[in-house]
Amino acid sequence: MKRPLRSLLPVLPLYLFTLIFVIAPLLYMPALSFMRRSGTWGVAADFTVRNYARIAEPVYLATFAQSVKLALLSTVLTAALGYPFGYFMARLSPRWRVRVMLILIIPFWTSSLMRLYGWIIVFRANGALDSLLMKLALITEPLRFLYSYPSVVAGMVYALAPFMIYSVYASAEKLDWTLVEAARDLGASASRAFLTVSLPLTMPGLFSGVVLTFIPSMGLFFIADILGGNKVVLVGNLIQEQLMKAHDWPFAAALSVTLMVLTSLLLFLYGKLTRSDSLEGLV
Repeated sequence: MKRPLRSLLPVLPLYLFTLIFVIAPLLYMPALSFMRRSGTWGVAADFTVRNYARIAEPVYLATFAQSVKLALLSTVLTAALGYPFGYFMARLSPRWRVRVMLILIIPFWTSSLMRLYGWIIVFRANGALDSLLMKLALITEPLRFLYSYPSVVAGMVYALAPFMIYSVYASAEKLDWTLVEAARDLGASASRAFLTVSLPLTMPGLFSGVVLTFIPSMGLFFIADILGGNKVVLVGNLIQEQLMKAHDWPFAAALSVTLMVLTSLLLFLYGKLTRSDSLEGLV
């Protein structure tokens, strides 16, 4: 009996951490979502579904729709940029591969908030972007790109692109390039060899990148705050407003649970698509 107890001691802190900071909040948040607000900061333990009924109101449904739309657009643009980057990075020589990876990692050495505030200098009227386009004679007046929907999308792509790049790179780096060469030797063109060999074999990395970009983009409210100027409201902004301004914790919990269910459905779909039989069907 003593030996099993000794074997549990090294992992006991991990179990306690998981119980207190992962499992307990996941149980508390759904329970809180069925309570009602009482006073300014208080919560009454009265069972109600009113918080979820409020989500069906048009203003909140529109916020969810805008969040999903922005997440989809950001994911598509991030995949269009990150997939070829990660794919060709895997084909570089080891020396250049390390250099490119270092270039991608260096921005993470500074705060993400500082990097986003730097984009204000670029996007603002008569800023770096406007000056460059005017010198190229592409525009005659400032674009007013800052505090707009496109600036939020650009911020999302900038913040999430490395996750897509490294996911695709991890998959492409393990690709057996002799299969691509064999397809070329059998008469396939470069594009056909890519579509029939490279793309199906690197699909798990692409799916991983989609998950790592779509899910965070649903809740990265600070990007919408900094680059959107309160003109773009996401579910994350709505949750923050309910917590910090309205002090309606049960409704914020209901919004969080709904968002968690949506992202869980995406993870379930990801698991279905990345099963071995599904990937074999692609090949």
